[in-house]
Amino acid sequence: MADSREPNNRGMAKLAESHALLHFKTQLIKNITFCEYYYDYAELCPHIYANIRTWKHGTDCCSWMGVTCDYVSGHVIGLDLSCSGLVGNIHPNSTLFHLTHLHTLNLAYNYFYGSELPSQFGGFVNLTHLNLSGCDFKGDIPSQISHLSELQSLDLNSNNGLKWKDTTLKSLLQNATALREIVLDDTDMSSIGPALSPLSLISNMSSSLITTLSLSFTEITGQLTSHILCLPNLHDLDLSENENIQIHVPNLNCSTSLLRVLDLSGCQFPGSQIPSSFSNLTHLTLLELFSSELNGSIPSFLSNLQHLTNLDLSDNNLSGQFPNVLGQLTKLQKLNLRGNRLGGKLLLSSLANLTQISSLDCSYNKFEGSLPDKIAGFTSLTELVLNDNLLNETIPSWYFSLPFLTTIDLSNNQFTGYLSAMASNSLQVLRLCGNKLQGDIPESMFNLVNLTELCLSSGNWSGSLHFPENLEASNVSYRFTKLLSLQLLQIDLTKFSKISWKFPKLIELELSENKLEGEVPQWIRDIDSLRQLKLRYNQLSSIGQFPWHQLKDLDLSFNSLSEDNISFICNATSLEIVNLSHNKFRGTIPHCLADLSKLIVLDLQMNKLHGTLPSIFPNSIGTLNLNGNQLEGHLPKSLSNCPSLEDLNLGDNEIEDTFPHWLQSLQYLEILVLGSNKLYGPIVSLKSKDMFPKLIIFDISSNNFSGQLPIAYIKSFQAMKIAVGGEGQSGFYYISHSGEYVAPNIWLEYDDSVTETMKGIRSNFEKIPNILVSIDLSNNRFEGEVPDDIGELRALENLNFSHNKLVGHIPRSLGNLTNLESLDLSSNMLTGEIPTELTNLNFLEVLNLSRNQLVGSIPNGKQFDTFSNDSYLGNMGLCGRPLSLECNNNVTKQQYPSSDAEDKFGFGWKPVAIGYACGTMLGIGLGFCVFWIGKPEWLVIIFGGTTTRIKRRSRGNRGARTT
Repeated sequence: MADSREPNNRGMAKLAESHALLHFKTQLIKNITFCEYYYDYAELCPHIYANIRTWKHGTDCCSWMGVTCDYVSGHVIGLDLSCSGLVGNIHPNSTLFHLTHLHTLNLAYNYFYGSELPSQFGGFVNLTHLNLSGCDFKGDIPSQISHLSELQSLDLNSNNGLKWKDTTLKSLLQNATALREIVLDDTDMSSIGPALSPLSLISNMSSSLITTLSLSFTEITGQLTSHILCLPNLHDLDLSENENIQIHVPNLNCSTSLLRVLDLSGCQFPGSQIPSSFSNLTHLTLLELFSSELNGSIPSFLSNLQHLTNLDLSDNNLSGQFPNVLGQLTKLQKLNLRGNRLGGKLLLSSLANLTQISSLDCSYNKFEGSLPDKIAGFTSLTELVLNDNLLNETIPSWYFSLPFLTTIDLSNNQFTGYLSAMASNSLQVLRLCGNKLQGDIPESMFNLVNLTELCLSSGNWSGSLHFPENLEASNVSYRFTKLLSLQLLQIDLTKFSKISWKFPKLIELELSENKLEGEVPQWIRDIDSLRQLKLRYNQLSSIGQFPWHQLKDLDLSFNSLSEDNISFICNATSLEIVNLSHNKFRGTIPHCLADLSKLIVLDLQMNKLHGTLPSIFPNSIGTLNLNGNQLEGHLPKSLSNCPSLEDLNLGDNEIEDTFPHWLQSLQYLEILVLGSNKLYGPIVSLKSKDMFPKLIIFDISSNNFSGQLPIAYIKSFQAMKIAVGGEGQSGFYYISHSGEYVAPNIWLEYDDSVTETMKGIRSNFEKIPNILVSIDLSNNRFEGEVPDDIGELRALENLNFSHNKLVGHIPRSLGNLTNLESLDLSSNMLTGEIPTELTNLNFLEVLNLSRNQLVGSIPNGKQFDTFSNDSYLGNMGLCGRPLSLECNNNVTKQQYPSSDAEDKFGFGWKPVAIGYACGTMLGIGLGFCVFWIGKPEWLVIIFGGTTTRIKRRSRGNRGARTT
């Protein structure tokens, strides 16, 4: 009986599991195109598989692709649906959880819509391998996951919405004692304290089987100690991009470490140095320490790591000459020194022994001189990246003929001369833009049929780089069938027809800074693969009828486009970045912009647009720049519903409204420019915390604001209180926006721009550095005193309160603004002396205190010795250099009335004393002496023995009264 029943039971079990799989299939959508878009470019899924298409009723599920059955029991024990193009939700009642005999489950790189991770995954008690990476699960990781006590491999990486609780992770590590591979990158561990962090828990495991531990981008805290590095079986350790991890390895407590892969990029190193104990990690094949704020020279003890094949020290502050020590790492294949402060000659001769080197990146340093000849010996080289240095002279021809070279980037250097013929058929990426090349582009370049990226420009050079005259007339049809990116800048290109080739895969096309005229041609509009189109700084007059396809980035700025209507962009529902600035567009801003749900940047500054602002903008907007148009009406309150807004620039229009206090809820707003409009009234701040915490540019100048200065806002400008490089502040960067990653090395990018009055000059910043910290409240009707709290904004570079009605003294706290480069308090009613603390402002280049009621001697020393008379004009009580009026040292401060008397009369008696001294001692020579007295309503002129008082003119009193 047992023998007859067993096959039947086995068949019933298999049938039940077949039904469970088929029902699970019906709950998901097969969308290969969607998943290719998200994963294929990132090389995570080189191929999207069609596993579930083989799943059919009436067939044995053990024969289906991705399904593995136990040979004896017939139960489904393995399910691999990774990279299957599956889209949908996994619900707690999914029939997937009926497969209770599973040992391995792999659903990696499908898209599950941000589903919560069902607790039912904890029911797979037999699982040894679970891979849910890149599935877009969100929410708390259920505690039931710790029930998987048989787990040997757990991979949840790239689910950045998943959050760990400390008890869940602790239970998992205690129960799953067989764990060998732990890959939890991009999951959230920020709520786990140092005591229960995985670093602490794993350090205390006496006999760990862990071979792989990967916790990058998890926000964990704690210390990396030698206990981790000395785990007996650990081969791969990745803790990168966790800025709260401290590396504490003064020595290793083990005789040897089997560690082969170590990535601590972005962690905290003591003294910003690579620990010398790392010299004992002699089995390392990969060491990555990029973006770790390391400084000093590259240490010589790295020569101990003789098995290294990959070394990445990029984006640090390493300095000195080219490191000869690296030439001793004879097995090195990839070397990345990008983004440091290394300089001098590029001494690649020291790398002569690196016969296996395939990738060399020394970009964004300060290397100078000519290209070294020794590069010819690197016959295995596939990538040579030397862009953004100070390299010069000509580019040797054999650089383009290395047999395996696929990438050469020499852009943004100082190379001169002519380009040589190019014979390499292996070249895929050729970037030579940003140099000083001249002459014809060699025709051989157009035969590089494997090119995927091409960037050429001539830079500022009297002899421009240009297309050969016979190229257009040639019968040869140049086809770049693999080209993804084409950038031709500053090459005197006058006709689109010169490059009207076939580009079946082109994603990025940039022809900026040329002399192109007329209409955007049809052949560009027909490229249906195009994602980025940049034609800025040309002489285009028309866009033409655009089919748009899947265009995401459109930059036609700085042309002569003059359409009466810009509603054409509303048809481009895929657009993320739109830059039509500095043209002659007319008409109104279309309300259909609200339908562009992916829009990140809208830059329409410096056109001739009029009418009111749309009532609704897309919630996705990050930059909205409408400066320099003729817009009017009210500010749309719907902007407060745009949580990602970082740059709002509506300056130089005719908008008439009160201050938009409702913007204070925008926690990421960095730039707010409302200057030169018709805004009015007092600025009343609502009592709430964290108002404008990220703001670094605040410009409401040239309006009709009145009342007290917005002190509550000023106190809340947290980003202005920490200078770049200070504690809690990151390093230098430009304010920009990045859209999607659309192809290898091709991102959607936009640099924010602004026009500000800096150092007394109206300046246009095409890129905004984060050190450009500015407050401009000038040309309004603000009253009251300058608050002491201004002195807390230590990152300020520019402060302009000029042309208001401010009274009282200049705060001594301004001396704390040691980054200040421009200070303008002119045309107010400020009284008292100039604080000597202002001499602490070592970077101050422009000072304007003119047309106030300041008195006493002008401070001297440091920057104050550089300022001219113009800085102090109209302050009749000032004396000392650079003014011609010397201070009378015989008249001491004790001779003047008390401070109470000064406050009573506003300006005090000191100028009166100076005036009388002037009248009696210098009256014959000068003829008269002039000063203001009281609440600057009366001008007192002493001429000989006659005193004349002239009342100051006001808005309602254009004349002058004399007595």
